[in-house]
Amino acid sequence: MSHPALNIIRDEHGALSAMLRSLSMLLAEHRRHGSLPDFSVLRAMLFYVDEFPEQLHHSKETQLLFPKLRERCPQIASVLDRLDREHARGEKAIRDLEHDLLAFEVLGEPRRAAFEQAVDRYIDFYLSHMRIEEEEVLPLALKHLSAEDWKELDTAFLANRDPLTGHEPNDLYRPLFTKIVQEAPAPIGLGPALN
Repeated sequence: MSHPALNIIRDEHGALSAMLRSLSMLLAEHRRHGSLPDFSVLRAMLFYVDEFPEQLHHSKETQLLFPKLRERCPQIASVLDRLDREHARGEKAIRDLEHDLLAFEVLGEPRRAAFEQAVDRYIDFYLSHMRIEEEEVLPLALKHLSAEDWKELDTAFLANRDPLTGHEPNDLYRPLFTKIVQEAPAPIGLGPALN
């Protein structure tokens, strides 16, 4: 049986992974050339992470999916507790990254390394986080959640879809996604190719 929520979670994980890879590749390319990146594109990319994965995606996992799993699979409670803590930590981490980006933009080269190291830590953190969700949480959800559980999850996850998963952004976010798609490099956008 197919569950839209499960597909949406996986698609949104894929979109976030692609965004993080693009961010890393963009920074590496500018570091190799000794050039400064387009800070407006970096801001848009980090803002996307803050608005969609951090605020919309994680809240549905923490408020809907994880409580249902705690009820049906008490043996995974410690993993879910860890993931909830990581969701909270992720909100602070993205804001710290946005601050580090501003420091790099305003203060220049002396702040490049600190920003790039913070980006690397964030990427490692989130790839690990998503791997645990994909490998440990989602298989248990598929096995143990009821049809009624999935109906509620499907409704919630269908309510606000991430435009980077192929869905039309609402008018409020259209300029953000246009900027990202037009200016960020592949795999997330159509911007200048990185060598």
